[in-house]
Amino acid sequence: MTGEIIDATAGTRVSAHDLKMLAEVEKKVRWLSSWTIHNANHIRPKRDGIKVGGHQASCASLSTLMTALYFNVLRPQDRVAVKPHASPVFHAINYMFGRQSREKLENFRAFGGAQSYPSRTKDGDVVDFSTGSVGLGAAVTNFAALTQDYLRYKNMLPKGEKPGRMVALVGDAELDEGNIYEALLDTWKHDIRNVWWVIDYNRQSLDGMIDAHLFRVIGRFFRAVGWNVITIKYGRKLHDAFARPGGKSLKKWLNESPNDVYSALTFQGGAAWRKQILADMPGDNALASLLGDYDDDALHDLMTNLGGHCMEAILNAFENVPNDKPTVFIAYTVKGYGLPLQGHKDNHAGLMNVAQMEGFRKANNIAEGAEWDRAAGLDCAADDVRAFVDAAPFNNRQPRQKFAEIITVPEMPYQRADTGSTQEVFGKILNELAKSKNSDFADRIVTTSPDVTVSTNLGGFVNQRGLFARENLADEFRDRKVPSAQKWIRTPKGQHVELGIAENNLFLNLAALGLSHSLFGQRLFPIGTLYDPFIARGLDALNYACYQDARFMVVATPSGISLAPEGGAHQSIGTPMIGMGQPGLTSFEPSFGDEVAAVMGWSFNHMQDKDGGSVYLRLSTKPMAQPDRVLDDATKASIVRGGYWLREPGENCKMVLAYCGAMAPEAIAAWEQLKDDHPDLGLLAVTSTDRLYNEWQDLERARLEGKADKNASKNTSNNGEMAHIENLLKPLAKDARMVTVIDGHPAALAWLGAVRGHAVAPLGINAFGQCGDSIDLYNHYQIDTAAILRAAQRWD
Repeated sequence: MTGEIIDATAGTRVSAHDLKMLAEVEKKVRWLSSWTIHNANHIRPKRDGIKVGGHQASCASLSTLMTALYFNVLRPQDRVAVKPHASPVFHAINYMFGRQSREKLENFRAFGGAQSYPSRTKDGDVVDFSTGSVGLGAAVTNFAALTQDYLRYKNMLPKGEKPGRMVALVGDAELDEGNIYEALLDTWKHDIRNVWWVIDYNRQSLDGMIDAHLFRVIGRFFRAVGWNVITIKYGRKLHDAFARPGGKSLKKWLNESPNDVYSALTFQGGAAWRKQILADMPGDNALASLLGDYDDDALHDLMTNLGGHCMEAILNAFENVPNDKPTVFIAYTVKGYGLPLQGHKDNHAGLMNVAQMEGFRKANNIAEGAEWDRAAGLDCAADDVRAFVDAAPFNNRQPRQKFAEIITVPEMPYQRADTGSTQEVFGKILNELAKSKNSDFADRIVTTSPDVTVSTNLGGFVNQRGLFARENLADEFRDRKVPSAQKWIRTPKGQHVELGIAENNLFLNLAALGLSHSLFGQRLFPIGTLYDPFIARGLDALNYACYQDARFMVVATPSGISLAPEGGAHQSIGTPMIGMGQPGLTSFEPSFGDEVAAVMGWSFNHMQDKDGGSVYLRLSTKPMAQPDRVLDDATKASIVRGGYWLREPGENCKMVLAYCGAMAPEAIAAWEQLKDDHPDLGLLAVTSTDRLYNEWQDLERARLEGKADKNASKNTSNNGEMAHIENLLKPLAKDARMVTVIDGHPAALAWLGAVRGHAVAPLGINAFGQCGDSIDLYNHYQIDTAAILRAAQRWD
C-alpha cells in the first residue's frame, strides 16, 4: 500500500452510533482546546504583561485526527508523540478521559498548570514522549519502536501482548528538520516495525505557505525507506460531489489549486470560493451547475471537507494498514479548521479575540458558565458522552508510565595496570562485565555508537555480546577465516545497536532506550559512546533526552587537546561546561582507572534512582601511570561527590593545585617541584566539576531562602548543611592561592575561588586546537607543568 489515496466513500467498520459520538466528541475537543488558550490569554490575569500565546489554529487542524486516534484507534500499549502546537488538544482529550483536571487547564501555560508542550516530567503520567523541540518528538518514536523490538526479541515483554504502535503526530513544517531524515535512514537499517506517523498536512507554517509539491517529496522519501504511504486527501462530501456532473472539473481545480490560493479562499468563505472557481473554469456549465446547488455556507463547508477532517476517511485509513511496517499518513487538513482564523496566513500565532470567541461559543451552543462542561452544547446526553469516552480502548485507567524493578549493580571489575588511559579502563570494565554469565545486570547493558564503536573502546563488549539484529547474520570475515580483532555477529540476542554517523540519532536512541523502564516496564542500562567534541552535533537531542528524564550513560572520548595529532576538529574545549550546565545529566572527568570504576558503579545506581538521572563521562586516550592504591569507602564517596585530596593540605596551607582529568600527571609533577618550598601545599583531584558546583549552588540558594544554616562554614558534619567543596577547601588559609588546570575551558574550574574567597589562576584551553604532540600543545596553550609552576610562583 505505497502511495494509496483513501476513498472516503469506502466506509469504515465503526458503527453509525460511534461515528455520531466521535463527531460530538470532536466538537468538544476543538472547543475545549480553543477555550483553554482563550482563557489563558483573555480571562486569566496577566501579571507581567507578557503574551501567553497558544496555537488555536494548529490545534483545530489536528482535532479530528486526534479524536479518531484517542477515542477509537489507539490501544493502551500504543505510545504517542503529540505535535507540540497541539498540546491543548492533548490536554482537552485527557480532561475528557478524567486524567487532567480543570484547574490544570485553567492554568495552561501558568506555573504548575498544563504545559505549553507535552512534558513527561511536568505534565505527569499522561505523556508518553515530551515534545517541543521540533522534529525530535517524531523521530524518537522510531527509536522507541527499535527499543520495543530489542526487548521483544529478548523475551523481556509480556508474552501474547501485541506490540504497541509508536505514533507520531507531525506538523508538515516539522519535516524541514534534518534530524527527521537522519532518523528515517538509520532506523530503516534496523527494519523497525509498528511505527505510525500522522502528518498534519495543513500546508501552512509560522512564516508562510508550504511548497505546493511537498507532499510528493514526502511520499517519495518515505517510500524510499520502505514505509507504507497513505494519503487522506478528500472527505466524503467532496467525494460525493466528484461523482456528480461537474465533479471531475471540481476535483481537477482542487488538485491544481496552489496552497496559498486555497488557504486565502478558506479564510474568505463561500462567495470567494464560487467566484474564484468560476473564473478559473469559464464555460464549464456542469461545474457551474454543481456549485449552484450549494449556498455560500454549504459551498464553504464542501470545499474545506478535506480528508483530515472526515472521520470516515480517517478511520478507513487507520483500519486498512496492511502490515506492521512503518506507515505514514499524509492527512490533508485546514489550519484553523472551524475557527474564524482558518486559512489565514497569519494564524499560526493568531488568537481569536473576545468577539470572535463569543461567536464561536454561540456556534458551539455553549452557555455562559458552562465553558468547561464536558457535554455542554453537544447533541447527546451527558451520560452517553461519559459512557462513550469511558469505553475508548485507550482509556483503560491504568498508569501510562510503568515501573521496573531495581537491578543490583555489582562491583565494577577493575584490574589495575601500571599505565592506562581512562578510555582504555572503561573498555576493559565493560569487556569484563560482558564475560559475566547469568548476570541480570550485564544482560541489561545495551551499547550504541555513531560508527565509532572501535575507536571509543566498545569493541571488547561487542565481541562478547554481539550486535543486535532482527535476524541472524554471520560475520563474513570470520567465516572466511580473515583475521580481524572484531568478531561482530548480528543476532537478536546482541546487545550493541550499531548506528551511522549521526549524533542526533545516538541521543534519540539513548532517550528511547533510557525510557524503557517507563515505556515498557523493563530496565535497560544504555551506554552510548562518541567523540567528545561531537556532543555539540547532537546537543539538541541530548537536551531533549534529559528533559524527559531518560536514563543513560554517555561516554565522550577522546576529549580535549590531549587528542593531540588529530587537530582542532577533533579536540573539545567547551564540553566540561556543557556537562555542568545540562539539567538531568551528571558529568564526570576522572583521571585514573580506579576512579573510573568508582564513578561507573555509582552511575548505574544513579540511573535507577527515583531522583537520579543520566551520566556523562569525559574520558581521555592519554596513557598515565596508575596509582598503586586500594580506594577506601570514604575516598570512593568523595570521588563520586566530585573531588578529593590526592595530596592532603597541611595545617597552614597557602597554596593549592587543582586539576581535572588528563591533567593529573602535569599537576602531580608541579606539586612535586613545589612541595619543598610550600610544605603545606595541597593537590586537589576534581572528578566532577558538575557535582561540586551544583551542590554548592543548590545549598547557596537554600541559604538565601532561609532553608539552610547561614553559618554552614562552622558545620563539618556533611549532613547537607555544607557542600562537599566547602568541606574540601575548609583547611585552606584565608589568603591561600589556587592554580587550576583542565584540558578544556578554564572557566570550568575558575569558580573554585568563589567558594571561600580565594584568588585563582585558572589554566585551560580557550582557543581552537591544532595538530601536534601533547608536549608541544600543552606548552603552547600553557597547561603543562612549566605553566602550572609559573602560575604558582607568580605569587611567591
